[in-house]
Amino acid sequence: MTRRSPFRNATYRLTQFSVRAIGTLVFGLRVFGAEHWPTEGGSLVCSNHQSYFDPVIVGSCCNRRLNYLARESLFQFFLFGWLIKWFDAIPLQREGIGIGGLKETMKRLKRGESVLIFPEGTRTLDGELQPPQPGFCVLARRCRVPIIPVALDGAYQAWPKGRRYPRVSQVQVAVGPAITVEEVVQLTDDELVAEVSRRLAKCLATVRTYQAGL
Repeated sequence: MTRRSPFRNATYRLTQFSVRAIGTLVFGLRVFGAEHWPTEGGSLVCSNHQSYFDPVIVGSCCNRRLNYLARESLFQFFLFGWLIKWFDAIPLQREGIGIGGLKETMKRLKRGESVLIFPEGTRTLDGELQPPQPGFCVLARRCRVPIIPVALDGAYQAWPKGRRYPRVSQVQVAVGPAITVEEVVQLTDDELVAEVSRRLAKCLATVRTYQAGL
């Protein structure tokens, strides 16, 4: 595991707790399937992508520290750049993860950490699932880690792509059973992409069934 200072770990936990509290009070945040979060070992967390909120929402719902990917350009903003560096974000090139980001992501997975990625590649324009891109397959297969499917809903209504400021909306998150290392190794890339898509759809259906009953 990465050696981080107690102060850095404490600030991550404090931020995680604060985001979860605000999410619960303001957005009615609720998590389904929290028992599916792995308690140890590396894992690749694959989530749908609805809004700017998504990384902090998913991170606040996880019982472990998550590693995040962030566009290289975001590191150039003084305050925000400092913040994501403090939380060990991995630089992401505009055209893809990039060789440097790929190596760092694999390094963290292999040393037993969890990394959050959005396999759709960009935020949805209508709140619905988009086809996953296959780039995550090589990460999961070469690092021999399980894939944890996560879907959130309501974040699109809260802060969709193109909207300048957020608004209040109900937000829920569902965590699905892991796609095991054995399954990752046995499935082809096309089969693995299809399985991730199927499980994300199932997680999304879980939260939407709950929302329909509100």
